[in-house]
Amino acid sequence: MSTTLRERLEALGDTFWLRPAILALLGIVLGEATIWAERSDWARSLLPEGWLYAGGEAGARTLLGGIATSTIGVAGTTFSITVAALSLASGQMGPRLLRNFVRDAGNQVALGVFLGTFVYVLVVLRTVRSVEEGSFVPHLGVTGALVLALLCVGTLTWFVHHIASGINVETVIGTVHAELRDAVARLTLDRPEAEPASAPLPGCPVTLGQGGYLRALDEEDLANWAAKQGATLVLLVRPGDYLFPGVPLAEVFPATLAEEASGRVRDALSLGDRRAAAQDLEFAVRQLTEVAVRALSPGINDPFTAIAVLDRFGDVLCGMTDRHLPGRAVLRGGRAVLFRRRVTYDGLLDAMFHMVRQNGASSAAVLLRLMEVLGAVLTAERAPERRAALRRHADLVLAAGRQELAERAGVADLEARYAALPSDP
Repeated sequence: MSTTLRERLEALGDTFWLRPAILALLGIVLGEATIWAERSDWARSLLPEGWLYAGGEAGARTLLGGIATSTIGVAGTTFSITVAALSLASGQMGPRLLRNFVRDAGNQVALGVFLGTFVYVLVVLRTVRSVEEGSFVPHLGVTGALVLALLCVGTLTWFVHHIASGINVETVIGTVHAELRDAVARLTLDRPEAEPASAPLPGCPVTLGQGGYLRALDEEDLANWAAKQGATLVLLVRPGDYLFPGVPLAEVFPATLAEEASGRVRDALSLGDRRAAAQDLEFAVRQLTEVAVRALSPGINDPFTAIAVLDRFGDVLCGMTDRHLPGRAVLRGGRAVLFRRRVTYDGLLDAMFHMVRQNGASSAAVLLRLMEVLGAVLTAERAPERRAALRRHADLVLAAGRQELAERAGVADLEARYAALPSDP
């Protein structure tokens, strides 16, 4: 799947109304289909005689009206529960995590089932006629309304369970952790890329007249253009960065291609008012970090949540031992045509551990668990440069503990765990 398509699909997932609108449209189509089947005398052949609604016009109106009233009322209640859950999650885990609740397909489908049932009933109800009006009772349509009403009962029961478990912090951490593991699998490589010579000297800058977060960048398209033109592009930004108007975001060689390169770069990037996970490996890392930092705030003071986040970071890093981050250059025909800013292992560690360590420096439990996580990753990791980065963070944890921990026993435990770290092979 192309990067641009993935980013657009992710943007669609952020649209809360999309699934409810589709299900409401399906409700209209289903209502029209049942009326057509009823008028085509298909109703008797579709279902056994005893399964169809057998009442008259007055009973059909009453039944359909009751279903319509109850479903739209429950739809409003469902929306209210969702808003209350979003408010609670925003206060406890951070407003940026609201994205995960808005994207939750279960919440969207639950609301869509109620709205779809409501519009279906309206479509069927408008066709019910008394004897004076021509006597038409859509038996198949009323039977369908009863079935959808039973579906709404099951959906409401499931929704209450889903929303209650969805605001559990462990569930939220698990969801973001799964997103992070998916990003690692998608954005890392099975084998390392060859590193060519360093990028050429500064060339003609490429700027943009608008600002925003870089959500996605089509590097393949830029590399193909540069190879065709015999040019070299040096990207100064990467997905997740905020682009400022007038600040260079790339450089092109030769300078004669600057104007054409500006148009190609503008076409290859996607801007937005918030970051996206399609190409940004640090996106989910920062979401988990925010959960941990909020948990360590004086108002919440929940080190267990921070420890749960550290455990997930350790899991991801241990899973990266046989994965490699993309290289700096994109080659075409053996020539480096595109140089890019890349995510580094050191940068990932900094995003994972710096803020947690700084905010948890006075908590012995957090620092001890952080040292244990670093020790576990050191046991699994064999690359010398990565081990050096992990040891650098272990040194920072030890220094923070010696400076901030008031209890001598906590410092002694931290020093013991530091001394027990695996030595270099």
